[in-house]
Amino acid sequence: MLPVNTPELKAPQTRSTMADVKLFSGTNSSYLSEKIADYYGQDLGDYTLHRFSDGEMQPVINESVRGAYVFFLQSTFAPSENMMELLLMIDAAKRASAGYITAVIPYFGYARQDRKDKPRVPISAKLLANILQAAGANRVMTMDFHADQIQGFFDIPVDHLKSEAIFIPHLQSMDLSNVIFASPDVGGVKRARTYAKHFERRLVICDKYRKRANEIASMTVIGDVIGADVILVDDLVDTAGTLCRAADIIIENGARSVRALCTHPVLSGKAIENIEKSKLEELIVCDTIPLHEKKNCSKIKVLSTAKLFARAIRNTHEHRSISALFVEG
Repeated sequence: MLPVNTPELKAPQTRSTMADVKLFSGTNSSYLSEKIADYYGQDLGDYTLHRFSDGEMQPVINESVRGAYVFFLQSTFAPSENMMELLLMIDAAKRASAGYITAVIPYFGYARQDRKDKPRVPISAKLLANILQAAGANRVMTMDFHADQIQGFFDIPVDHLKSEAIFIPHLQSMDLSNVIFASPDVGGVKRARTYAKHFERRLVICDKYRKRANEIASMTVIGDVIGADVILVDDLVDTAGTLCRAADIIIENGARSVRALCTHPVLSGKAIENIEKSKLEELIVCDTIPLHEKKNCSKIKVLSTAKLFARAIRNTHEHRSISALFVEG
């Protein structure tokens, strides 16, 4: 028993009641970070990026983050300095005694380099996971890795959000009576099957063979698409070569229409030209990467990820389930 004069013991406060939430945006992700902060219900933190004449960056956090739950919002699309800025931001917060640091990376660059598929090449996704942890990140939040197993490259928690939570509600507003889903390659079958299972529709596969990166040698359609409205599903669209080739072949095989869902609009090289010339009726993407003026295309529709990330950030801070934000297949 406790002595009579011992003060009453109180339950310890949880981290969520002790720590403030601080949201900071990387320079090139402010277009999305501002919307996330708005949905979350607070302003972005005061942050400045200084540049030396030789191009070096020096991030400065202009407010206290001591003991705080800090979320750095930065997609790591090209150029590569977006990742460098994120790493420097994390280091600055760690040295300023932040309580818990989460790197919110809507688009995780280099995720396609997730294996050693030829001699003397790096596993770049693993290297970036190591560097983020070394910089001081306690947690990573992202959307649609190129391969789910990339989560295993990290020794810290990873909240891997899925774009199904954004695309499926959008599709529910459409007439899906004649729809079947398709994967533009064998590697994306699991992703496309999620939609087919959710809407109880059929699934077809486009089997491709590459001679080299970004160059397709041949492609065939596995399954019947005659008279159907086909929706292709992929995690990203880069040069759009695979996607457009798949759309054209699906139409040649008798489909009535083709549209596509792609989370990350990388859209490099001749992507816009390829999309405009293709049989694609519509390309629906997320805003994990900004669409600059040069990427304008009448066929592209952008859906925002801001509300989903804001909810995930709140659930993380309040120690609530992230899986509650997923759509069950």
